[in-house]
Amino acid sequence: MPTQPTWKNTLKACLYLLPALVILITFNLYPIMKSFFISLYTDYDFFNDVVYEYGFGNFAKLFQDPNFSKAMLNTIIFVIGVVPSSIVLSLAIALLLNTKIKMMGFFRTIYFLPFVTSVVAVAIVWGWIFHSDYGLINYFLSWFGIDPVKWITDPVFAMPALIILSIWKGLGFNIIIFLAGLQNIDKQYYLAAKVDGASAWNRFKSVTLPLLSPTMFFISIISIINGFKVFDEIFALFNGRPGPANSTLTVVYYVYQKFYEEWQFGLASAAAFVLFLVVFLFTVVQLIIGKRFVHYH
Repeated sequence: MPTQPTWKNTLKACLYLLPALVILITFNLYPIMKSFFISLYTDYDFFNDVVYEYGFGNFAKLFQDPNFSKAMLNTIIFVIGVVPSSIVLSLAIALLLNTKIKMMGFFRTIYFLPFVTSVVAVAIVWGWIFHSDYGLINYFLSWFGIDPVKWITDPVFAMPALIILSIWKGLGFNIIIFLAGLQNIDKQYYLAAKVDGASAWNRFKSVTLPLLSPTMFFISIISIINGFKVFDEIFALFNGRPGPANSTLTVVYYVYQKFYEEWQFGLASAAAFVLFLVVFLFTVVQLIIGKRFVHYH
């Protein structure tokens, strides 16, 4: 029988939670609040840590900056390019790995390796693969009579190259989560569907997808949040620059430029806070949609 809450039990629970709360407040909540306050600094002496004037001038300047508009557009394009493709591919691979095939453990390890590999190492390898003169992709394209593509140096192809790298890098995590969700589905559902004469596609559509919806919902939220935060892949793949002609400039990279390269702390904090609001809005929308379409079993 559950016990009634008392002051003693509540205090004991708070003591257990205290270490985690201290870390959460110190490294999450405080930086968010501090970043918002810094975004209101319109006249700031960072050498002496003195604020002379507050206001929303940084936000006004931010939305008048064409680079920020481009960064936001590039970020949305990146999210749209990566998230759906990554979910579909990882689900397809997870379905294959969930069958009784030889060396299943080996294939699961192989698919998970890119996720735990250093971004710098991955970018170096993909830099060679994307090389315009002797890259592996252009070598395969030459079989079909297609001229070499300048993946890294052409503004038109820089974003597709980044999307391809990011999909490959994040597949492993999604596959493992999907596998856990697939193995949590009771086999009795499939047996009942077979008895009713359901085909493989109907079993997937009527059994697998509804029962896997909580897992897919979780992966979609994590993938969108990570997509909006993309930075490491850009920095590593394009040698510390946001692609040719800012073609892969994202909001996080914009924040990095304003903060570390130009020392415009107020503008960088304003951009970071806008990104926080955008991610928060997307997450709320997903939660609302999830209540309608996610089926818990």
